[in-house]
Amino acid sequence: MITRRTFCLSTSAAAGLTLAPGLAQASGWIDYAPGLVDERLAAGETVLADFFATWCSTCRRQERVMDELRQANPAYDTAITFVKVDWDSYGRGDLASRLAVPRRSTLVLLRGERELGRLVADTRRNAIAGLLDRAVA
Repeated sequence: MITRRTFCLSTSAAAGLTLAPGLAQASGWIDYAPGLVDERLAAGETVLADFFATWCSTCRRQERVMDELRQANPAYDTAITFVKVDWDSYGRGDLASRLAVPRRSTLVLLRGERELGRLVADTRRNAIAGLLDRAVA
């Protein structure tokens, strides 16, 4: 009998994906490490920092909406570096503190020294699209 878990593991393995650490990279997200956002910004990239928690349903909804938007508009992936910042690991860290991130499910769009916009606990498709559009404009 094939269970959903067996199916997911076998199809992801066949596709060359892993379901362990680094899953974010396989889906077009980069896992945060201290200094990463600053390095990417210094290189001239526009960064969307997604402060998420694996157990957060709002965070999962935001990610689904962003993934749908990215699939519909490849310009987002060209214009934006998407970084997952694990709230449980880095919620009290330097980046969250410096950006005054109040909680998980916060999306912050950055370019250079400027914050282009942010959403806190907002899962509305049009709001998230509006945030991503600021990087493309």
